Amino acid sequence: MNDEHVTLPRELKEWLLNDPFPRLLGVEIVELEPGYSRVRLKVTEHMTNIHGITHGGVIFTVADVAFGIASNSRGVPAVGINMNISYLKKSVPGDELVATAREENLTRHTGLYRITVENQRGELLAVASGLVYRRSRQKET
Repeated sequence: MNDEHVTLPRELKEWLLNDPFPRLLGVEIVELEPGYSRVRLKVTEHMTNIHGITHGGVIFTVADVAFGIASNSRGVPAVGINMNISYLKKSVPGDELVATAREENLTRHTGLYRITVENQRGELLAVASGLVYRRSRQKET
């Protein structure tokens, strides 16, 4: 994953960029700030379902990556405990999926995030919400 738009301390940035599954898929970080992230992924033919459209799991994964990065961007380890997604419009190979996660509520032990997935034309493809459990201490580096 690319890090040119990551405005976090170096150790935290390296920790977040070292996530193997998003790197395998080719997910790129577009923006990252505490409590906020934007990522993108180019849809290829092998990411489609039997209908020839982008597999829902790919859209969910891009939303989940944005959610995971945003929720861990404060340096406190956070793990997802619930995520719901609504698919609104189809995507096809060649599309660029852009997922944006925004922190809506943050407590000592939980965080609630709203995630949107759009295509390169800014059309809304999916909306999700995610809840994380946060440990009470900073990530040790």
